[in-house]
This record gives sequence, C-alpha cells and structure tokens, in this order.
Amino acid sequence: MLGLRGVTTIVLVVLSLAYQGIRPPPPKICGSPGGPPITAPRVRLRDHRNLAYKEQGVPRELAKHKIVYVHGSDSCRHDAVIATDVTPAVLEEMKVYVLSFDRPGYGESDPDPKRTPKSLALDIEELADQLGLGTKFYVIGYSMGGQAIWGVLKYIPHRLAGVALIAPVINYWWPGFPTNLSSEGYYLQPPQDQWALRVAHHAPWLTYWWNTQKWFPASSVAARAPHIMSRQDMEIIPKMIGRRKDAPRVNARLQGEAESIHRDMMVGFGSWEFDPMEIENPFPNKEGSVHLWQGDEDRLVPVLLQRHIAQKLPWIEYHELPGAGHLLPYADGMSEAILKALIVDQKQS
Repeated sequence: MLGLRGVTTIVLVVLSLAYQGIRPPPPKICGSPGGPPITAPRVRLRDHRNLAYKEQGVPRELAKHKIVYVHGSDSCRHDAVIATDVTPAVLEEMKVYVLSFDRPGYGESDPDPKRTPKSLALDIEELADQLGLGTKFYVIGYSMGGQAIWGVLKYIPHRLAGVALIAPVINYWWPGFPTNLSSEGYYLQPPQDQWALRVAHHAPWLTYWWNTQKWFPASSVAARAPHIMSRQDMEIIPKMIGRRKDAPRVNARLQGEAESIHRDMMVGFGSWEFDPMEIENPFPNKEGSVHLWQGDEDRLVPVLLQRHIAQKLPWIEYHELPGAGHLLPYADGMSEAILKALIVDQKQS
C-alpha cells in the first residue's frame, strides 16, 4: 500500500499535469529570440509595450478628418474596412486619414496580460498623441473592436470628434440589461458558444484550455465555424476574398491565441468596471455625433440587445439594417455610407 508520501507525490504529479494542461503557452513576442520578425512601424508606449500601426488615406498633415480604426477579433491592422473598401478617390475627396493598429497581442503589437477596456482606450489616446493626430480625432470600431469603443467613450470623451460602432459585440453581463432580455439574447447563441462565454466570464483562467481541448465543442467564433454567418454574410465572403487577394496579410494570431482571441474573450465577456448604458453623451452641444450600426440578422450580436442600448442612450444615432449580418461593413457601399454619416452628414447638420 502507498504511504502518505506516495499519495502526496501522486497528487502533486496529477495537479502539476493538470496545471500544465490548462496553462497557455507563453506568447511568441515579435522581435524576441525565436519570435516572429518585426515588419510594421510601431510606437513604444509609456509602459514599454509596442503597438504596430498602419496609415491609409490622405497624408496625416493634409487630412481634415483623422480616424483611428479598431479592428475586431482575429483581425489586424490590415483589416481597416473603412479604408480598404472605400476608394482612394473618396478618401481624397473627404480628406480622410485612417490610422489602424494591431490591438495588444494581435499581429505585431506586444501582448498586454493586464488589458482592460480602460487600458485599451488609453493605448488609443497615446498612439494618437505619438503620431500627432491633434486634440480631437474620430474613432471607428468593428465587432470586438466596436465593443472596445465603449471604453473610449467612457475614458477619453474629451478627445473625440465623432464615433462609429459597427456591430459592436455585446457583454451579456452588463448590468444595464434586464435579466430576461440578456437571457433571451444569450440563448440565441449556439450551445457551444453559451458554454465558451460562461467559461470566459466565470472562469477566465480556463478560457485557453476550453477553446483548445478536444472533449467539448469550443467557441464557434474562435473556430471560424460557418454556421454563425447569416445569408448575407455568406454572400459577402467571396467578395471579401476577391478584394483581399492582393492586399497585405499577416497572421493575426502570430504571437499565439492566448493573448489575442482568448484575451479578447476574457476582457469582452468579463466583469466590467462600468456599464456602457450609463455613459453620458460626449457631445452635449452637438459638436460631434455617435453612430451605432447593426444588422437585424446578425447571428453573433443579437439585435434585440443592441436596440435596448440605443433606447437607453437616445443620443446615439442608431442605424438598423434589414437583412444585414455581422459582415455588414463589407457589403457594397456600406463603409462609404458609414464614413459619410459620421463626417459629411455631421458637418451638414
């Protein structure tokens, strides 16, 4: 029979193996020994992290409208749809400059294990300041990048000239949602995504393990499953591929999944330090505007919850598009319409 020492040894071995199984591997930092090479321009932040960025549109010094674009999950700086899907002639006519960047842990930007909605907002402010965008600039965010814009509205409203949130991801645990409504939206998600979100919210330290183990279905978003796409989304995908065939590409998960898509889940569906539905109007004197764009057939973001946010925040200009899915900014003419609503229509009003 095993003595106490033998039992203790076995327990420690089992615990050690279990810990190794759930612990994500360290990220492969760009520019570090054995890590991916650095190919993009980067700025060094005050905490010594680096953010990779890309500039598009008219030159910064000639621009009348400077926009910071925040990409979604599993994307990178090259995916600034409001620049890539709008013709150079339109950007020139509107005198628009677009600054996109790899969010922490994506592409060639250093990971931020302490990332929060506030820290990302302050990253955006510091990036804008280091590149000389001036006292005020526009921000546009899509999907998980759209969700990040709530932090921008909360923490740096004084720096904003205008804002657009495109299909921003919902956190079902925001306290501003009535329980019955958030539950209704939550259960519209596939069962595997319900479980992935539960893990991200209640046991974030298990997020990497849950989405890489083979026993249960993991997040369909992280797995890029086609069933989460709407009919219009499926029609758009071939066009997106055609438009991107000559565009520069980089693996968004270049440094690993744990500090990119899985960190997104932990932050996006974790416990927030503020409720977006209590944010005050950043433009009380109508010197700017905030727009929220949502498709009514979006299978990733329930439209009923987006409607509730728009009702709670009447200063938001809410645009609901019939038949549109989550890929709505990639539909023909949509990115140009989003730009013009934010800039041209605002000036005219």
